[in-house]
Amino acid sequence: MKVPMTVDEYIEEQPEEVQVLLRKIRETIRGVAPDATEKMAWRMPSYWQREYLIHFAAFKKHIGIFPGVLENLPFKERLTGYNTTKGTIHFPYDKPIDYELIADITKWRVSRVE
Repeated sequence: MKVPMTVDEYIEEQPEEVQVLLRKIRETIRGVAPDATEKMAWRMPSYWQREYLIHFAAFKKHIGIFPGVLENLPFKERLTGYNTTKGTIHFPYDKPIDYELIADITKWRVSRVE
């Protein structure tokens, strides 16, 4: 399997129904972090602004959002109902994606690097 070199390539390699979700996540992140540089890192779409702000990736049953350590997140209560790890939030395909939460997390990450 070819390693995607761009975010467009990454999205295009995913199943069609997942591509729609990934494009909306990308649009959400770019909308609230317009100064961030979009690139591929760790084989994931990633956004850099003085440091990595956020990454996302498609998996078999969910989309993972990687904003870094979640313990300092000011609105952790909004993560209730999602599987999380130390630095990842899983958005399952069988539930609507909370794009507003993704936007708020990204805004918070931008505020942390400003």
